[in-house]
Amino acid sequence: MTRFALDGLVALVTGGGGMIGQAVARRLADGGARLALADRHRPAPVGPNSRTYAADLADEADIMSLIGQVLADFGRIDCLIHAAGVTSTGSFESMSADEWDRVHAVNLRGVFLANRSVISPMREQGFGRIVTIGSVLAKNGGNPRPWIDAGEQARAGNAAYGAAKAGVHAMSLYLAKELAGDGITVNVVAPGPIASPMTSDFPEALVRQIPVGRLGQPDEVASAVAWLCTREAAFVTGEIIDVNGGLWMD
Repeated sequence: MTRFALDGLVALVTGGGGMIGQAVARRLADGGARLALADRHRPAPVGPNSRTYAADLADEADIMSLIGQVLADFGRIDCLIHAAGVTSTGSFESMSADEWDRVHAVNLRGVFLANRSVISPMREQGFGRIVTIGSVLAKNGGNPRPWIDAGEQARAGNAAYGAAKAGVHAMSLYLAKELAGDGITVNVVAPGPIASPMTSDFPEALVRQIPVGRLGQPDEVASAVAWLCTREAAFVTGEIIDVNGGLWMD
C-alpha cells in the first residue's frame, strides 16, 4: 500500500467513526499525520497521535466549539476532511420536508459551517487542504431504475442525499477559486456505492451496472483523499475525483 507523505500535518476528519472516516484516518495516520477525529458520538482513536471529539455536525455552536478545541489541542488544522454524512431512501414523493432538512443539515450545511470556520487559520498559516466526500448521486440522478423495477426506488432512492452532495460539489468549486491564492486547495472525492452498512440493502441488479462488477471499498476512497492532502497535490484544486468503478464517467 502506497504511503502518502503527510508528516507533521494535522488533519480533522468529521464522520471519523464511520467506515469511510475510519479508513481515511488510517491512511492519514500511515502517512504521519496527527489526527482529530469527530463524530456525533466520540469515535475510536486511530493510532497514538489522534484525539477524538463528540460534535453534532448539524449544529453551528458544536462546530465552532470543535474547531476551537482542535486548534487549542494541536495548534493548527492543515487538513479538513468531511466524511460525515447521513442518508435516506424512498421516493421523492414520499419524502417529508423534515427528512429533507435532516439530510441537508449534516451533508451540506454542516460542511459549509466547518469550511467557513477553518478559512482564517488556514490563511494565516498559508497552507490548507479541504477534501469533502461527495457522491456519484450528485451527478447521475440516482442509481435506481424505477421504469424497470419500482422496488429499486424504495431500496436505493436517495434524492435528498444526492441534492445535498450536488451542493457540496458546487460549494467546493466556488471555495477552490476563492482560496486558490492562499495556499489552500479544495477538492471532492465522489464515490460510487461503497460496501458499508449504508449499502447493505443495495440491489444486486444495480451492482451489476458497475463496470468493474463490485461495490467499492472504503480504503479505495481513503487513498484518493490521502493523496489530495499531501503537499505534492498543491496544483490540484477545484476537482471532483470520481471513485466509482466506472459507474459514471465524465
